[in-house]
Amino acid sequence: MAGEARALLEIWGGVECTVNRVGDVYHHQLERSGHARRLDDLDHFAALGIQALRMPVLWERTAPDRPDRLDFGWADARLERLRALDVRPIIGLVHHGSGPRYTSLVDPGFPEGLARFAHAAAERYPWVTDWTPVNEPLTTARFSGLYGHWYPHGRDPRTFVRALLVECRAIALAMRAIREVIPRARLIQTEDVGKTTSTPLLAYQAEHENHRRWLSFDLLTGRVDGDHPLSPLLLGWGASPAELAWFVEEPCPPDVLGINYYITSERFLDERLSAYPAWSHGGNGEHAYADVEAVRAVAGGIDGHRARLQEVWDRYRRPVAISEVHLGGPREEQLRWLVEAFRAAEAARAAGADVRAVTAWSLLGCFDWSCLVTEERGHYEPGVFDVRGPEPRSTALARLVSALARGVRFDHPVLTPPGWWRRPERLTYGPVAAVAPAPEAAAAGPPILITGAKGTLGRAFARLCALRGLPHRSIGRDEMDIADPASVERALDRFAPWAVVNTAGFVRVDEAEREPHRCERENALGPAVLASACRRRDARLVTFSADLVFDGAQRSPYVETDPARPLNVYGRSKATAEWNVLAILPEALVVRTAAFFCPWDEADFVGAALRALGEGRSFHAADDVIVSPTYVPDLVHATLDLLIDGERGIWHLANRDATSWAELASRSAALARVPAARLVRCPSHALGLAAPRPRYSALGSGRGLLLPSLDDALARYVAERDPRPQSWR
Repeated sequence: MAGEARALLEIWGGVECTVNRVGDVYHHQLERSGHARRLDDLDHFAALGIQALRMPVLWERTAPDRPDRLDFGWADARLERLRALDVRPIIGLVHHGSGPRYTSLVDPGFPEGLARFAHAAAERYPWVTDWTPVNEPLTTARFSGLYGHWYPHGRDPRTFVRALLVECRAIALAMRAIREVIPRARLIQTEDVGKTTSTPLLAYQAEHENHRRWLSFDLLTGRVDGDHPLSPLLLGWGASPAELAWFVEEPCPPDVLGINYYITSERFLDERLSAYPAWSHGGNGEHAYADVEAVRAVAGGIDGHRARLQEVWDRYRRPVAISEVHLGGPREEQLRWLVEAFRAAEAARAAGADVRAVTAWSLLGCFDWSCLVTEERGHYEPGVFDVRGPEPRSTALARLVSALARGVRFDHPVLTPPGWWRRPERLTYGPVAAVAPAPEAAAAGPPILITGAKGTLGRAFARLCALRGLPHRSIGRDEMDIADPASVERALDRFAPWAVVNTAGFVRVDEAEREPHRCERENALGPAVLASACRRRDARLVTFSADLVFDGAQRSPYVETDPARPLNVYGRSKATAEWNVLAILPEALVVRTAAFFCPWDEADFVGAALRALGEGRSFHAADDVIVSPTYVPDLVHATLDLLIDGERGIWHLANRDATSWAELASRSAALARVPAARLVRCPSHALGLAAPRPRYSALGSGRGLLLPSLDDALARYVAERDPRPQSWR
């Protein structure tokens, strides 16, 4: 073991593969990510250089209808490919599931049923040494037996204990069955090992939860005897003495203890309910209290991966791995979270803990974990790959994972600032947050330079860069004239940005017909000057184009490869800019978008419509022009992610829907509860616009539909601009 501990820290990968049941509905992550249909995903994973992959061979998918009718075809093809790719599989049999329909987590036959399935899988794949029969048994028991989220929807300690005992017995029996075929088989047991803190009044409840967090590991290692602090409660909640004694007499200690640690794994309990939103309120029968994420409430912040690794090592003295590292959110925060986890693992190893691996979890991202997979809302969190395009697209995380797997240095300007969980804005809640100490100043690192400081888009980029902890500098024409090479050179020398986001330009479409030379200078020449300057400095460039580069002749959404055929001066200036920028700097990112609406700018179309209708004035809108409206915060976030990913070329970014201007006004009014009786639907020619416009300019994408639906965006727009209090959840 000592020799193994000195080996290099491995990088593992994993695909979110949960099959959870809510009522009679099963939610299949593999289907939603498309991994169920793509064998060549494994080639992409192997190309990262990972040493092992947590590979689902799920009971629910392999024997869904009858225990004696098994179809290993899907797993056969994938395990054979992994073997050829020299990636070690860690086979998982149940992942947050309750098994096929003919069993459940409270079925006494579940353990023996899983053991029979495990034996069949071991006979099928006798060369596989690493197994995880049940992922996160304690977490699954809590969600299914204590909180009621998943089947069988228990909300009481007895159902929780029954589910946990069934799962842990299933793990032990499954490993026994596997080892009958593969004597050297290893149990890689995963669990979320967060920690709970509290106010002094609730210290007893925090102590209980901190004992409970070890229950699955304690059961498997034979520690739940008469002296265990939770033994009396387990017996009181329906466990029999014989059941607990079985684990002591028949221990199944994991060969590797896998910790799944998330930003929400550490919790804080507080009896001062008025300081917290209603969704967090609960209690234990003796006290009512709020249960919230510690990162949002505790002055000292979260412990992080390092403390959890050390705790597991000190308690069990068995090899440890971080078996899931995933963070939903902006790309730079995902990078920072994985780097922090890896450094924590290295530090724990240096301190003597036998840490074997760090796992890049959710290689293909995950769906609807924001609602604990209780509904299919369509909320997607990208991972190492983004699956919203025709094929999985590698993100900046892919380059980071590849560097870590190969032991080479990975640098990115966004890694200099700390993650949001280490910044003061993490604190959300009242009295505890109020005592937070001032954080130490962090090195800012090179900035993103944002042109067009006074425009809607420029202001939005500055606002959201600040929110995301991205060093930036926003400048206007008085500091840099983008069409003047000397002015650009002076500004880039002064600010030394790693990237330039160009939001400057001539935006008045109808005035462009009267001022074509000015429009051409700002919209075509300026971006070309920036491209030349960025090429000389090896800086990244993002610039924006529009749907008005198209003529409207087709009746299906335009994609990036469709030819530009503009009808007006403004559209021609944008088309020229696209060609010039990419000819000078092929690495540039050119974003085509359309029909802005922004909660921080009342001058846009939606804001103007709601203001007029709300004041009882008439509002005219074309009902014969089809566009793809774009919510500015969504546009900015997606653009920044693509910039950090190193994407290049033309991308279409607009919210997913196509609608007329009149219908956009109507839908916005309905969501904002503004009377729409004074909305006047009219043909576009009645508006007296100087510039000809395409009747149809909806934007699709052949590269990836990255923005949410229009209805989703409009709902958030209305909530953001409404001065009445809104729940942050």
